[in-house]
Amino acid sequence: MVLIILGLVLQVVSYTLARADQRFSSLKNGLRLTSYAFFTLGFLTSCVRQIDAGYVGVQTLFGRVKSETLSSGLHLVNPLVSVRQLDTKTQNYTMSGVHDEGKVAGDDAIRVLTADGLEVTIDLSVLYRLQPDQAPNLIKEIGVEYEDKIVRPITRT
Repeated sequence: MVLIILGLVLQVVSYTLARADQRFSSLKNGLRLTSYAFFTLGFLTSCVRQIDAGYVGVQTLFGRVKSETLSSGLHLVNPLVSVRQLDTKTQNYTMSGVHDEGKVAGDDAIRVLTADGLEVTIDLSVLYRLQPDQAPNLIKEIGVEYEDKIVRPITRT
């Protein structure tokens, strides 16, 4: 995007210099060619997006989420589209009574009552991953900060 703006600025400068003084008319063509080169290069680089391995890309255009996903690799996209990368690798969430274990600081173990009325503390580890074809639905319904919403501890009253 910076190259596009730089190309537009050079275009305005070339027109301004050509109108202001005849001495700069020889620079006019050089500045215009340079501005076209910057504009074209900026446009082409904003069309190419790279999705890293282990991630999936979801395209949004003006708040509208496209239903198709981008797999890992290089892709040609609309330069106005923003692409969010979501992690599809298997991740671990641990709920433990140990204060420095897991994503949540503190005791987030599950406490349940047995049939005898005794309290039992359960430490739990969950392995989860995002299904690539469900990534657009996840962004539509929950948002890109889905891990923060899933991992939020349950408050007890």
